[in-house]
Amino acid sequence: MNDVCDGRFALELADTPVCRSHLHSLIRIFIIVAVAALLASNGDPAQAQSFRQGVSAFNRLDYVSASRVFIPLAEQGVPAAQSYLGFMFETGRGVPQNYTEAAMWYRRAAEQGDGRAQYSLGLLYDRGQGVPRDIVEASKWLNLSTAAAPLRAREARVRIRDAVTTKMTRGEIARARLRALEWVPNRER
Repeated sequence: MNDVCDGRFALELADTPVCRSHLHSLIRIFIIVAVAALLASNGDPAQAQSFRQGVSAFNRLDYVSASRVFIPLAEQGVPAAQSYLGFMFETGRGVPQNYTEAAMWYRRAAEQGDGRAQYSLGLLYDRGQGVPRDIVEASKWLNLSTAAAPLRAREARVRIRDAVTTKMTRGEIARARLRALEWVPNRER
């Protein structure tokens, strides 16, 4: 069976039973990674509590309440909140669907080293959603996200990264790898 629901197409095909199940798995992984990122970010206890409230609202599918929690945290530079907001804008959950806004939040989190945001930003560059289509930039972000991926997510990210790489020339691959090697995380706070 051709796995068209490999993460890249899950949102577009979310009405099929297999893809719906896959989407729920991706959301669970997204939540785990985001919570781990917040805990590792030395956030203050009030921010951590607020973030947990946002995650709780998100898990209850109360996306409007989740967005109300995540927006101020994201504006303060909390990468996990930025990543959640990117996902919410990309999918239109609790906020109007807006790929440009999604790309902006993903970029802010990705620049700080958030692997899930790097992965999602790479996919947006590959599809040209919210950003100009740029296969080299897509590959850069997908390389970075794959290198930092938790073991459970690594295999899927490798498949997507490799699929993008098949569309590239040798020169483009070299430029993407160089950009990834030169990249340094930049904390907002």
